[in-house]
Amino acid sequence: MTLFINPESLFVSPQQLAARGNSSEILILDASWHMPATGRNAYKDYLNGHIPGAVFFDIDAISDKQTDLPHMLPSVEFFSRAMSELGLTNQSHAVVYDSLGLFSAPRLWWTLKVFGLSRISILAGGLPAWKSQGLPLETGPANSRPGQFEARFDASLVANALEVASSLGSGATQVLDARSAERFRGDVPEPRPGLRSGHMPGALNLPFQELVENGRLAPRENLEKAFQNAGLDLQKPVIATCGSGLTACILSLAVAATGRAIPKVYDGSWSEWGGAGNLPVEKS
Repeated sequence: MTLFINPESLFVSPQQLAARGNSSEILILDASWHMPATGRNAYKDYLNGHIPGAVFFDIDAISDKQTDLPHMLPSVEFFSRAMSELGLTNQSHAVVYDSLGLFSAPRLWWTLKVFGLSRISILAGGLPAWKSQGLPLETGPANSRPGQFEARFDASLVANALEVASSLGSGATQVLDARSAERFRGDVPEPRPGLRSGHMPGALNLPFQELVENGRLAPRENLEKAFQNAGLDLQKPVIATCGSGLTACILSLAVAATGRAIPKVYDGSWSEWGGAGNLPVEKS
């Protein structure tokens, strides 16, 4: 079968996705998620209107339940079972999107990479771009057919607190924080209670919003300029971090979009670091 979508592409357009026909090789996943303060329920939004055939990926439900940290990566066994129930196979080409354009979809893109799926694309512009083209929506829950997905964990894409601390001390690997400048400096309280304000000593700051333009990843030359302005040397390894490991994946995606290797993401991010009394924090 000839696919309408290049499986090697980071992004697909709404037109490409709409032209897919009824290909059983493509699984569309709505990865929408909202900060609790917004009061929005991503699953209710999904039920009220989603791309036809899309299944809902619950970032909080398909996560590690043995920790209090938000939406941490689950075990290989749990992820394999959950994704099989959604209809994923190891041969699937996953197309992921979110309702804000480009916010939470990169987290699922990275997660699927971590668990060994080779063909993953993000819908350029997300659901807003789909709607702007006048393309149809579907309401209610999906009628997904079970698949068979056997996950394989790729540790080369994941960093833990020990590795981050070591990187900060050696300077060989750069740590890049996607939080706002105010949160990074420690000028404002963290949105999650119980966390210290500030940043990891030696980390660099690049708010993820500077990499997104109109709900899409910025053009490569703008990404390069943003990295340069943040003091990042793309010839050196990078670990991406943020508040909870979600928008760090936008940083990771942006580096990959410049043709470089996908950076590691610190899964615990500030939810872990800022809540641990034995890890250093500075304000500036």
